[in-house]
Amino acid sequence: MAHPDRDELMTMLDRQRNDFMAKRPESLNVRRDRIKRMIGLMKDHGDAFSKAMSADFGNRSWEQSMLTDIAPTISLAKYCLKNLDSWAKPDKRKVQFPLNLLGAKAEVRYEPLGVIGIIAPWNFPVGLAFSPLLQAFAAGNRAMIKPSEFTEKTSQLMKELVEEAFTPEECVVVTGPPEVAQAFSSLPFDHLLFTGSTATGRKVMQAAAENLVPVTLELGGKSPVVLGREADFKRAGERIAMGKMMNAGQICLAPDYMYVPEDKEVEAIGAVSDGVHAMYPKLLENDDYTSVVTDKHFDRLQTLVKDARDKGADVIEINPGDEDFSNTNARKMPLTIIRNPTDDMEVMQDEIFGPVLPVKTYKAVDEAIDYINDHDRPLGLYYFGDNGEEQEQVLGRTISGGVTVNDVIFHVSADDLPFGGVGPSGIGSYHGPEGFRTFSHARAVYTQPKIDIAGMAGLKPPYGDKAAKTIKSMLK
Repeated sequence: MAHPDRDELMTMLDRQRNDFMAKRPESLNVRRDRIKRMIGLMKDHGDAFSKAMSADFGNRSWEQSMLTDIAPTISLAKYCLKNLDSWAKPDKRKVQFPLNLLGAKAEVRYEPLGVIGIIAPWNFPVGLAFSPLLQAFAAGNRAMIKPSEFTEKTSQLMKELVEEAFTPEECVVVTGPPEVAQAFSSLPFDHLLFTGSTATGRKVMQAAAENLVPVTLELGGKSPVVLGREADFKRAGERIAMGKMMNAGQICLAPDYMYVPEDKEVEAIGAVSDGVHAMYPKLLENDDYTSVVTDKHFDRLQTLVKDARDKGADVIEINPGDEDFSNTNARKMPLTIIRNPTDDMEVMQDEIFGPVLPVKTYKAVDEAIDYINDHDRPLGLYYFGDNGEEQEQVLGRTISGGVTVNDVIFHVSADDLPFGGVGPSGIGSYHGPEGFRTFSHARAVYTQPKIDIAGMAGLKPPYGDKAAKTIKSMLK
């Protein structure tokens, strides 16, 4: 199959931009119609998407795909419909004295930018392509989507269904290898959203900079879990196990390492182990447990574990069914605990993105806070505990994209909260009203009254007493 080159991609972009400009301004009803068509697409083809994702991964449960990709996308669409009127309404702003008394007015209009580029990852290939699309539509834009080549069947289905539901002037899906993604990221979009690794995010930002394209980067990083001394360890262990094993840990917000009180390390690891046993009595023949997406990713995870073991870490496999993982090509691996990890181990240097969980210990929670602050700012941070003072200490002294308290990952499920990183874990955000504004231009509009303000204020040369009076008033 021939894939589009940069010239062909540019033709698609020009087609959308020309139509966008020709039809300005479009009514909110046009935006609503696009969002409603997306809802229909997801409802009608959620089952087909789930089957395609399972085929791409090797195994991925229908229920998980519905819960993580299909249903949340529909929820965000309904949220956008509900709030569109209030988001699109101009903000009235204040005008300084005495202009306000003389009839001057000021407002901010949130206007569409034009054509939005969306580069989506493979781990939640449907949700992380269509969620930003919905907010781009809500803001009145057109869009081009480049899904991942790792989930080829899902990407192809996405392309076919979008072609059925939308005109090429509204939305197109572009498939192809990394070379296509590279050309895609160099296009002069009006805004570019990328979800993926920090390393690739740097390259995307460099390419976008050539055309001064503003970017939103949804990256990752090592999201820490801090267990306070007063945490409910049983509950915490179950929820950490769920977050770390969902999608086999292939989640940008998955808990990446765990920090626990030194004297409660055994209890904390035991609680996570109990959580795994309760949810996954076996793994290999369990349709609920997702496979690692490719052989390359699986081998990378195995290398991380071997490196940690070779450098002195205590490696614990949580294998509830006592299964033999050495004689299978299912690309499944048990949750693997790394005790006593050190910073020279590869597992502590980059985002893990798989079912491997390092466990560090502290004597005082300050140690955990200092460690988090000494490293790149994470996409997510998770605190378990019922001590309000300690909780505020952890939240107040650290910086992260978002936070979930007494659970993991769940802050991304709140449609009304912004989702994004900070520093190496990302730039900008979407979801919530922030998403609408990410894909909008905040256009300042000032309306001058008929009276000659400049003359009254002494702004016109030759300057004299009026100018002096205005300056004196402004300097008070």
